[in-house]
Amino acid sequence: MAVLGKALHRQLCTSQSLFQGSWRSVSSSFKASSLVLDRCLTPRPKPDPKSLVFGKQFSDHMLTVSWSAEKGWGNPNIKPFQNLSLHPAASALHYSIELFEGMKAFRGVDGRIRLFRPMLNMERMHRSAQRACLPAFDKAELLECIRKLVEVDQDWVPHSTQASLYIRPTFIGTEPSLGVSKSNHALLYVIVGPVGPYFATGAFNPVSLLADPQFVRAWRGGVGDCKMGGNYGPTIFVQNEATKLGCQQVLWLYGEEHEITEVGTMNLFIYWENKEGVRELVTPPLDGVILPGVTRQSLLDLARDWGEFPVSERRVVMSDFLTALKEGRVKEVFGAGTACVVCPVERVLYKGENYHIPTMENGPDLAKRFHKQLTDIQYGRAESEWTHLVV
Repeated sequence: MAVLGKALHRQLCTSQSLFQGSWRSVSSSFKASSLVLDRCLTPRPKPDPKSLVFGKQFSDHMLTVSWSAEKGWGNPNIKPFQNLSLHPAASALHYSIELFEGMKAFRGVDGRIRLFRPMLNMERMHRSAQRACLPAFDKAELLECIRKLVEVDQDWVPHSTQASLYIRPTFIGTEPSLGVSKSNHALLYVIVGPVGPYFATGAFNPVSLLADPQFVRAWRGGVGDCKMGGNYGPTIFVQNEATKLGCQQVLWLYGEEHEITEVGTMNLFIYWENKEGVRELVTPPLDGVILPGVTRQSLLDLARDWGEFPVSERRVVMSDFLTALKEGRVKEVFGAGTACVVCPVERVLYKGENYHIPTMENGPDLAKRFHKQLTDIQYGRAESEWTHLVV
């Protein structure tokens, strides 16, 4: 069967070296100049952008780079999309020695394909790798390999300003041992696929949240600021509980004062009048509990560049939020993330009581403004240094 599989692979793919180069016996980082392409000769039909759901369809190719403590990094390879072969004792499977990223490529109104602030993803992935004791890599080299993968699969980038190509870099420990220790073998791979709106309700429709203090997503001193699967898998149970109670997402609280942290898999923003009567945009700080989102940083950068209202990164507890809501000071609440861009919030279920948030009654002017400015940049309607050209 192995011989047959190799023969079939040769029939479907052609091997082509994109660049000249080799890696030393122990390489501290892989090089995009050593990338090898095995092109698939039987590309699959592309889906209708209007029928896309999030994370269900994948392109024809993937990027893989192997590492070992003995030899360092191998050459990066772009090859046909395929299953991975892992030892049953691989450390990623038993001890969650793994991490990932989420980013997108957009086909602009001018036909060109762009990435949005991709170096922020590379930097965050590098930090997560350090926390997981996985090997370091050159961030610029990985970005160039990803750019090449998107270029190879450019036909998979939807011809639509309501869809995009989702990019999922993933880094796993593949040590074939049940010992709880640093992995001496690892695999970095990237898969991509066309996506539509993240939520089933569609783009920019408001969501409702369950805020239950008995459930905690992350804690200070943990890995809440890293993009690791261990931060996501355990939340599915709580998400199901929220669904049973008629809510679409979870508002994660922390500590005895019920600090507001994240909403679902998004960062949270509150636009309100503070106690001094000043309009203010506030979001929880990067204190180790929340993920430093790329969209989060972009909204903060935009708001500070506008200079129209104070922008704060500070803790907000539920009691202060409910007081502001009761006094009519809360104007808009919305989540922000790569998958959804900006998502308004209209209701919070907390301690058995529903609290209506007047986000939609207020436009929502600010959330819509953020959404328009970001998507204008992403789809090439507005020039920005935040984009990285693919082709």
